[in-house]
Amino acid sequence: MDFSRQPWRPGGYKMYRAKIFPSVLSHLSPVHLSCRPIGIITMDELLTKLTPYLSYFGENHYLQALAIVIVAYVFAKIISLFITRIIKRLTNKTETNIDNYLIDAIHSPLFHTVVLIGLGIASLLLDLPRGVQGALISILKSLIILYWAGFLLKLARILLTEFSQHPDRFGFLRTQTLPLFLNLAMISIVGAAVYLIFAAWHVDMTAWLASAGIVGIAIGFAAKDTLANLFSGVFILADTPYKIGDYIVLDGGERGEITHIGIRSTRLLTRDDVEVTVPNSIMGNSKIINESGGPHTKYRIRVKVGVAYGSDIDRVDEVLMEVANQNASVCNFPEPRVRFRNFGGSSLDFELLCWVDKPVLRGATLHQLNSAVYKAFIRENIEIPYSKHDLYIKEMPSSST
Repeated sequence: MDFSRQPWRPGGYKMYRAKIFPSVLSHLSPVHLSCRPIGIITMDELLTKLTPYLSYFGENHYLQALAIVIVAYVFAKIISLFITRIIKRLTNKTETNIDNYLIDAIHSPLFHTVVLIGLGIASLLLDLPRGVQGALISILKSLIILYWAGFLLKLARILLTEFSQHPDRFGFLRTQTLPLFLNLAMISIVGAAVYLIFAAWHVDMTAWLASAGIVGIAIGFAAKDTLANLFSGVFILADTPYKIGDYIVLDGGERGEITHIGIRSTRLLTRDDVEVTVPNSIMGNSKIINESGGPHTKYRIRVKVGVAYGSDIDRVDEVLMEVANQNASVCNFPEPRVRFRNFGGSSLDFELLCWVDKPVLRGATLHQLNSAVYKAFIRENIEIPYSKHDLYIKEMPSSST
């Protein structure tokens, strides 16, 4: 029997009670509230258990409906007190805060769900018009869906934020990729909630989904560059070839520090304090040199210098090492080293190799080392050869008269 179409008749309670009550929620669950079981007790069993107690309120079904609402409110209050007074006390003793956040988030949807289900059951006892009855049930269902959608959004935020603090255990989920996963969770939950609300109002979603597919294809062709940047941004956030604070060198030669990694583009700040914005599709298809990558962030500096033939190469080695060891910006590990590279056309070519803590120190440290090497060579009388050009004039041009 469909109670949205056949309201209760005055004086007909006794005749229909035995036949109607056991089946009220069987009609209510798939069409009206879409929630047949509560815990391990079905809605049919719950209403059957309530039937003997409703007879104490006589034949007045309005009074019976009010009793159901009051009982639902009292039951919701009991659940609320149980959560806040007992469960919350137990969760406060645990080491993690996740359970505390979970209890705070689930408190409101549980309370309102019990109250709204009580209102739904009570509304079936009232002599309401068919349209009003159906609209009321749909409103109650929509409110339940909204409450639980809000809970799922809070739950997703709590869990994803907590998991992002342990990237060694959860792979792709880390601080850099947290906004991506939060947005994906929000889109999924909101989309499911919208679908369920439409279903609660008996709206056929087939045509809407077909239209959405056609619109999606059209948008895909119109915004293919934007989508390419979007997917590249997702892969960059997941693969993390670089992170905020890294120094990278692009294919075009631009070098700078990563200041922002977004879904559409990546920004870096050059040493000239110029911000360069590069679309993620280009970043994903180009060779990127990450100077801060590898097992540590240290960066190696090369100081190339040539000395004249006949110079004491052992003394040259000692002077270069002294210069490196006296510089405060040069790391002790790995240790500085000197390499005699080759015999040049007019010089013996040496190279001083040393490391600094961060790539940003490269320019200043290289300046200091070059200056110190030049002064040390002058002090030690080590000649740095340079090309000389002699100009011979075979004859002076005749002066014009």
